[in-house]
Amino acid sequence: MADRTPAPDTPELRARWGAFEWTPENRKTADWHIAKYPEGRQRSAVMPLLDLAQRQVGAETDTQGWLPLPVIEYVAKYLDMPVIRVLEVASFYFMYNLKPVGKFHVQVCGTTPCMLRGSDDIMTACKKRGMKKGEVSEDGLWTLTEVECMGNCATAPMVQINDDNFEDLTPERLHAVLDALAAGEQPKAGTQEPGRHTSEPAGGPTTLKDMVTENHDYRGEW
Repeated sequence: MADRTPAPDTPELRARWGAFEWTPENRKTADWHIAKYPEGRQRSAVMPLLDLAQRQVGAETDTQGWLPLPVIEYVAKYLDMPVIRVLEVASFYFMYNLKPVGKFHVQVCGTTPCMLRGSDDIMTACKKRGMKKGEVSEDGLWTLTEVECMGNCATAPMVQINDDNFEDLTPERLHAVLDALAAGEQPKAGTQEPGRHTSEPAGGPTTLKDMVTENHDYRGEW
């Protein structure tokens, strides 16, 4: 599983991120999130603000983004929170990256349904492309993480890459997705099974078939 310890607090880290602050646009977004909550409950905005900060770091580094400790401190100060409370949130949720990642963060689900459907082959395919768990690839494109259930068991195996899920994968389909991303293209997200739209049964429905094309009323037939 992913290492949830923050990157070391070094002078180099402070020199790079110690002066972090919102862009004008992100400041508006941060304040918009804070305004959703009643007076005195502004700290409830910590999760969207951490996500916003991670995305700003990503935009500045041309990566998927991560949360250096000075950035976490900035969010804490912005919300008038103890830094440790913000760090607790950032280290608990896997949506936050505590160390640098590549342009594309490839998160492979290894829980039982995906494992039974071939997640080991998906992991092997990633490693054959030079990916190593928890590391940024030499070309700066990829970071590989194995995660627990991503909630796409009906379309296993799957990976999440940045904000998109790619499902019904085989090594060949995964390579096609990764090749497209590396080429600057945006591959189709979701299921990669031809003819399948979401998580409907492979081969089509076996019940309620009349609902495929219209909102059919079955009540008179029951």
